[in-house]
Amino acid sequence: MTQTETPQKDRPWLIRTYAGHSTAKASNALYRSNLAKGQTGLSVAFDLPTQTGYDSDHVLARGEVGKVGVPVCHLGDMRTLFDEIPLEQMNTSMTINATAPWLLSLYIAAAEEQGADISQLQGTVQNDLIKEYLSRGTYICPPAPSLKMIGDVAEYCYKHVPKWNPMNVCSYHLQEAGATPEQELAFALATAVAVLDELKPRVADEDFPALCGRISFFVNAGIRFVTEMCKMRAFVDLWDEILTERYGVENPKFRRFRYGVQVNSLGLTEQQPENNVYRILIEMLAVTLSKKARARAVQLPAWNEALGLPRPWDQQWSMRMQQILAYETDLLEFDDLFDGNPAVDAKVEALKDGARHELANLDSMGGAIGAIEYMKGRLVDSNAERLGRIERNETVVVGVNKWTEGEQSPLMTGDGGIMVVDPAVEAEQIARLDAWKAERDSAAVEEALRALREAAAKGENVMPASIKAARAGVTTGEWAAQMRAVHGEYRGPTGVSASPSNKTEGLDDLRDAVDMVSDRLGRRLSFLIGKPGLDGHSNGAEQIAFRARDCGMDIRYEGIRLTPEEIVNAALEDKSHVVGLSILSGSHIPLVEELMRRMREAGLGDVPVVVGGIIPEEDARRLREMGVARVYTPKDFELNTIMRDVVTLADPQAVAAE
Repeated sequence: MTQTETPQKDRPWLIRTYAGHSTAKASNALYRSNLAKGQTGLSVAFDLPTQTGYDSDHVLARGEVGKVGVPVCHLGDMRTLFDEIPLEQMNTSMTINATAPWLLSLYIAAAEEQGADISQLQGTVQNDLIKEYLSRGTYICPPAPSLKMIGDVAEYCYKHVPKWNPMNVCSYHLQEAGATPEQELAFALATAVAVLDELKPRVADEDFPALCGRISFFVNAGIRFVTEMCKMRAFVDLWDEILTERYGVENPKFRRFRYGVQVNSLGLTEQQPENNVYRILIEMLAVTLSKKARARAVQLPAWNEALGLPRPWDQQWSMRMQQILAYETDLLEFDDLFDGNPAVDAKVEALKDGARHELANLDSMGGAIGAIEYMKGRLVDSNAERLGRIERNETVVVGVNKWTEGEQSPLMTGDGGIMVVDPAVEAEQIARLDAWKAERDSAAVEEALRALREAAAKGENVMPASIKAARAGVTTGEWAAQMRAVHGEYRGPTGVSASPSNKTEGLDDLRDAVDMVSDRLGRRLSFLIGKPGLDGHSNGAEQIAFRARDCGMDIRYEGIRLTPEEIVNAALEDKSHVVGLSILSGSHIPLVEELMRRMREAGLGDVPVVVGGIIPEEDARRLREMGVARVYTPKDFELNTIMRDVVTLADPQAVAAE
């Protein structure tokens, strides 16, 4: 045997695709098809109403049902979602956070109906609320009670579902929100520390190390794949260091850094989208090449996610990429390829050093919970720097700011290269919800809700009451309503301060234009940025607000999850000159339609409205027909061009000329 070869071939990672759309029935068919094609685990995408604790018939759910995932309102939906899929034999990852206790309760109840031994269930709930405040936005309650519910799930799983990963520290969205590798390491590890500190008093000292061993991570792998591979090796070392030094965990098995990965969807481009296939493959190498830091589960986005919802064929293509690497190449036959490499060792040490400094900084603020506002501000700043480098051509993105001329992609013919969810899905889902409510035992539901509310108010573990509520037929919206009633709701920091940054270099012409138009308007140009609906991907809106502020505009940005009515009221209150909307969930048509109607009814029909998001050209045409002045998609990456459009739209002289 040679020094580099190992006597036993390493086992492949779990091969997953992140999937779910339209209805539980349609998603079940997709899951069974993917499993038949060789997928070895499930990764469930839930729609935004399910993620944020609303039933499909709630006013905030309008236009969002079944768009970015599957709607699961009750046990009947969960039963349908996993029909003919034996849960006792499955490894299921559920990307769910604020409503994680509830969706896990529904999963357990559905497994019980299948006759499964609950103690044998394997899988993960993401259940990471801190990154929701920083980057994804599907939180419900304030940080303290949310952390307590994370602990409830972990404690319950440890006692009753011991093979389940009760919490998946998610740094994926941190990178999408602009985190540097050092920030991604530090913010994720600080989150894990906050959770472990919450869990330590809940179990006997001798049981705590095993509980540490059930905490897993979900990370992002970007295009700088050597740095990303080093980041993963740094994660392995730092996690071992924290569990040894802070918590005294002696067994190395319980200190193992276990993680799943999805490679970077943020880096996928609308321009020349076929190039994304290469990006996805290169990014996958970052988390598979190094045996010491190899992912135990991998899910890959599809080449067309910057355009819209991938089709089953697109998901199959990404799955085949994993299978070819795992089964055709000789990668798994070798020991770690990078041990002893001086360049890798130096980079890993530099990343660890930067992360330790940031961790010490967070610790001085009281840990992750106390540092949420600070971390959010740092992410917005880092993202602004990242976008600035692309705008200045310091970072090359092929097909975006260099080599932009190319052939038309044959992959985008016919259906436009994406799947479109039938608008009728929402009405059908609401009809099923109404039928479910009509057929259930109302008295049993009321009793289950009373017990749930009482458990939450007393500070008891909410899992037993949640599972009973699931069996009784309680809905997602009803469960979340009890949590809102007991703990209240929360609005996270936006990360966009009122003061201009130090990144105004090169903005002189724009600042002069804003001053000139403001003089003509008789007051400072007022730009309102709003995020209607449930979409929590706020990066784009934050960066527009950040740049508009630095250009000298009077901005108003209040964060995510606003109704069209609230946005129109804000426009009235501010006498806004331009209104900008950011919607990335695919719900732009119904939400913009309602907003434009309300604008006209409020006497604001002459105020220009601009819209940004993942918007197919056919939808962009419909939005313009509704009266939208400009439509921006991911290809419109030059923020200064958007700023010039806003100035022109607000300029009374330009309006007079038209």
